[in-house]
Amino acid sequence: MVRVYGTNLENALKVFKKQIQQQGLFRELKKRSFYEKPSEKKKRKRQEARKRMVKVTMSHY
Repeated sequence: MVRVYGTNLENALKVFKKQIQQQGLFRELKKRSFYEKPSEKKKRKRQEARKRMVKVTMSHY
């Protein structure tokens, strides 16, 4: 939730967009905008898991 004080709408919009992006809402909307076959979904999930694992293992060094 973003509160607007005065007429500083531009700044409030910037904060709102940043919050939405951090929550992953843009990514979710993009995923849902087209049909994804179940096989493609499994492949994407495996790639995301692999990416997370690499990120975790690299952070330990």
